[in-house]
Parts: sequence; structure tokens; C-alpha cells
Amino acid sequence: MQPWISRRAMLQRTAVGFGSLAMASMLAENAVTASNASLTPKPSLIPARAKRVIFLLMSGGPSQVDTFDPKPLLMRDHGKPLPFAKPRVQFNSTKNLLKSPWTFRQYGDSGLWVSDLFPNVAKCVDDLCMVHSCYGTNPAHGGAMMKLHTGSDNFIRPSIGSWVSYGLGTENQNLPAFVTICPTLAFGGVNNWSSSFLPAVHNGTALGDASVPSEKARVKFIKNSKLPRKLQQLQLERLESMNREHLKQAGANASLEARISSFELAFRMQSEIPKVEDLSGESKSTLKLYGMDDSVTSNFGRMCLLARRFCEAGVRFIQVTHNDDKVQWDQHANLKRDHDKNAREVDLPIAGLLTDLKQRGLLEDTLIWWGSEFGRTPTAETADGRDHNPEGFTMWLAGGGTKGGFRYGSTDDYGYYAVEDKVHIHDFHATLLYALGLDHEQLTYRHAGRDFRLTDVEGAVVKELFH
Repeated sequence: MQPWISRRAMLQRTAVGFGSLAMASMLAENAVTASNASLTPKPSLIPARAKRVIFLLMSGGPSQVDTFDPKPLLMRDHGKPLPFAKPRVQFNSTKNLLKSPWTFRQYGDSGLWVSDLFPNVAKCVDDLCMVHSCYGTNPAHGGAMMKLHTGSDNFIRPSIGSWVSYGLGTENQNLPAFVTICPTLAFGGVNNWSSSFLPAVHNGTALGDASVPSEKARVKFIKNSKLPRKLQQLQLERLESMNREHLKQAGANASLEARISSFELAFRMQSEIPKVEDLSGESKSTLKLYGMDDSVTSNFGRMCLLARRFCEAGVRFIQVTHNDDKVQWDQHANLKRDHDKNAREVDLPIAGLLTDLKQRGLLEDTLIWWGSEFGRTPTAETADGRDHNPEGFTMWLAGGGTKGGFRYGSTDDYGYYAVEDKVHIHDFHATLLYALGLDHEQLTYRHAGRDFRLTDVEGAVVKELFH
């Protein structure tokens, strides 16, 4: 039998062991920190259905009742008052019900409804997984856009693309894990693709912005006209040597590790990004598929084709933004004229992207996400215009293990509120991460004394969208 020993004696004799445990814990944390500061590929925590995401952002708020969510009662009761209460908080005041000026038809084996605005996307309807019950909390572009990208409408938080980069790393060490093509500089601007408090290497890399034609969109400072590449490399090596020496003396420093990684990546990108942007090797039939032979569709078509090329090159999250200085889909007036124009610009390129990915076998593990910051009211703000509506709207997915030709949730009979199987933005984010093999409750980052995540303290995965 072992002799009895007091608690005081136990602590005196084993204190050095506690020090060893503390040191081991610190070293483990440092190892995790160093890993988080790089783009090293990381295994998913749960079975992944998709390896990457292409986000097709229709900035400004397309109208759900004019695109993918037909409402027969809206047509019947045109001009009448809405038969129930409008939201307590609205962006602008609206009047009576306004019917859609477009005809809806059923397409494909699934029989999903699509309006005449999207005749080419309608041909791909059996690959689409439509979520008709999305809702948010902010009726203003700025807050709603930030919520869509970061999960928060009033604080600066990491973008969803940065969270994906942080959680999975990249499949190509010469390219960033997160690229955004011609993003809008309004309504949150760079904060919508910022890594915020995540390591800098997970920041989104922008090609141009919404004011630049996609043909001229480039990563800023991708070329150095004053220094030859060899001299740049020598400078980088010297800088890295100095930084590594600093790390050796100061110990682990996540911020410095991330900065070193971002410098190295920026240097490698100088040769790799131009290769992706070079479309000279694409066939005429492929260019035509994306609408590159038509001045109406060529701008957005180029963005979609670049998205496919970045997808092939191993980029995890690619965002393509349809926007201009008029907040593209924000039709408070001239709904018929401007929704027609907008849809003509994107319909063929989106269908081309879906078709091309499917033909190349990439749609299986690429998740396409189409959506916006909110929808629009079924009531009229002007004689031919609708107001912002975060209460109920449609977004759709394709590929990445989702159910094609499937519809989930619904809005009320007039398309104002999400009422059945409601999907909040947090739920949508949780579902996107789930498709990539990431648990939204486990994907956290320690900052300012607490653990943060994309979905804050909310969010539920909508598993019904997947096979």
C-alpha cells in the first residue's frame, strides 16, 4: 500500500511537471498559430461535398417575385393593398401590390419556375437548388451587404471567403485562397473581402473593382516596372531573413508570420495570376458559351470564365460581382427596363459557367452560390419600382452535393415574408461551410479575449439541401 501523502506535499514534489504541461500547451498553441498564418491545405473536419465556392453576387437586390418565386395572387390582386401588415422597419414606404411584368414558366424534369428574365439559366434548372425562404435583418444596402459577407452588419468581421481560406487553406501555394473579381467599393467596400482579425494571408485578393471593365481588371501592383524579378527576390529573401531573426528572438508572432506568408505569396502571384487571366488558350466555342462574342454579355462573361479558371487553379473561394455605379439591381424605379438590362448581361454567362463546369466534371465538387443582400417588396414604391426587402427572398445553389431541381422553403402568397422553413443568413453561412466540410460551430478564432465565428452564436445547417 502506498503511504498517504498530503495535497501540499503532492504539489511540492510534482510542481515541475505542471510547468512541463504548460510548456507543452504553449508549444501546441504556437504550432496552431503558425498553421493558421499560412495557406497550407488543411483537412476538413466532416465529410466535404465541395472543395470550393463560386459566389455570383447580384449586387443591389434582384426581385424574387420577378425572377424565381412566382406569385399568382400577386398577379390577381395587382393594385390592391397588401392584406397584412408591412414590416415595422422599412427602407422606404410602399403603396399597393405590384404584379410582375414577366411571365413565369416551368422548366426541366423538375418543373421549377423561372421567369422570362432568365431563359438560359432556365435550361440548367435541373441543376439548381432554390432556397425561397431566405431572410435577413437589415433593409439598408450597407448593413445587409456586410451581413451577407461577414455575418455582421455593425462590426468589422472576417469575410466568408477569409473564413474558408482559414479553415481549408489553398490547393495552390502560388495563388491566394480567396479571389474577388470586380467587387463593388460601396456598402462596406474592402471590408466585404477583408480578413479582419484573421491572419493577413487569408485576405481576399481583388481583381479590379466594379468601376473597371473586367477586361482591364488586374490585381493592383502585380507588376513592378522599376525592379527586375531577380532583384525583387533578393529583397524578399533579405526581408524574410530579418523577419525570421526577429521571430527567433521574440518568439511566436502570428501577425508577423502572416505578413511573411503574404509577402511570399504576393511575389509568387506575379507570375501565376497573369497565367490565369490569359484567355488566349480558350477555344472559340468556350468564349461563345460565356457570351464573350457579344458586347452585352462579354463583361460578366469574362468574370465567369475567370472564375472557372481560378477554380481549376485551386482557389477555394471566388466571388464574381455584377455591379456598376448605379447599384445594379436596385430598381426603386424603372423595374422593367433595368431588370431586363441586368438579366441580359448575366443570364447567358451564368448558364455558360454551369454548363462548362458540368462538362469538365467540376460541378460535382464546386458549389455555385447565386444571391444578393436582400430581395424586393411585392408592393410598389413607384409606379414601376420596388423597395428593399430583407424579410423574404430567393438564393440558389448548384453543384457541391446539393439537390438539383429542388426547391426549399417558401414566402407568403405575395412574396413578402419567408414563412416556411425559414433560412436566416447565419443558417445559409452554416450550410455553405457544411458543404465544404467545415463545422460552423468549431471554425473559431481567438481574438480580443473571446472566440469568434462566422455565424456568431447562431446558425443551423440546412441538411435538406444535400443528397
